[in-house]
Amino acid sequence: MTSQTLVARPAYSRAAFLALAGALATVCALNAGSALRAFAGEPDLASAPVAEAPPVEIAPPPPPPPAFVFDTPLPGRVVNSPFGLRQLPWEENGRLHEGVDIAAPTGSAIRAATDGVVVRVGASGSYGRFVEIAHKDGFRTMYAHLGATARGVKPGMYARRGQTIAYVGSSGRSTGAHLHFELRRKGKPLNPSFFLGQTFAEADDLPLRAAARVPRKVRMAQVSNWPESVKPTKSKAGRVQTRNSVADS
Repeated sequence: MTSQTLVARPAYSRAAFLALAGALATVCALNAGSALRAFAGEPDLASAPVAEAPPVEIAPPPPPPPAFVFDTPLPGRVVNSPFGLRQLPWEENGRLHEGVDIAAPTGSAIRAATDGVVVRVGASGSYGRFVEIAHKDGFRTMYAHLGATARGVKPGMYARRGQTIAYVGSSGRSTGAHLHFELRRKGKPLNPSFFLGQTFAEADDLPLRAAARVPRKVRMAQVSNWPESVKPTKSKAGRVQTRNSVADS
C-alpha cells in the first residue's frame, strides 16, 4: 500500500473569507475607476497634488480714538488778546486775563470746543451773557460777552464738539464784538492756546504744566471802544478819570 503525504491547509472562517473578498473587490473597483477616468481624460483627484491656499493677511486693528480733542470755538478767527497778565487803560495795575479774546463780527456762530454738559447759562455785569460747559477729567469751558445763546441751550443739555451754542456779541463790560473764552481744569485757569485745535492721544499728553504758567510781563491792552461804565470823564483839575475801576474780562 502506497503511503501518501497529506499537506495541511489552514482553516479560514467564513467571516474572514468574506472580509478578504470584500477588501479585494474595493481595491479592484478603485483601480478600475482610476483607469476609466484616465481613459476619459478626467483628472484623478485622488492622486492630484493638493494646492496650498495663499496666506491670509490680517489687517491690524484701527488705533484707538484720541482721549481729548479741542476745536476752536470760532473757526477761522485768531486770538487778539492772549492769556496772561494784562492791564486795561482804566486799571491802575495789571491782572490775570484768565482766558483769550477772539474778535469776530456780531452774530458769528460760537461752537463748543469739545464734548460736554452745559452747567450754567446766564448773565453778569462783567461777563455779560455766558455759557459754561463741563467736560471730562475736570475741564470746563466758559464762553462770555455773548450776543445770544443758541436755541435749546440750557443747563443739563449735552453739547457735542462743534455744535453751535451761542453767537458773538458785546454784552457785559466789553470793548467790542468778541468772544471771551476760558478753559479751566479743576477750577484752575489754563492758557487755551495750548489746547485749541489740538488732539491728545492720552491724558499724559496734556500740556497742563505749560498751560498753567503765567508770564511775568504785564501787557498793556489797546482798547478802541471804552465800555459805558468806564468811559473817562474830566475832573475839575482837568485830569481824565474813570467812573469805576471794574475791568473788562
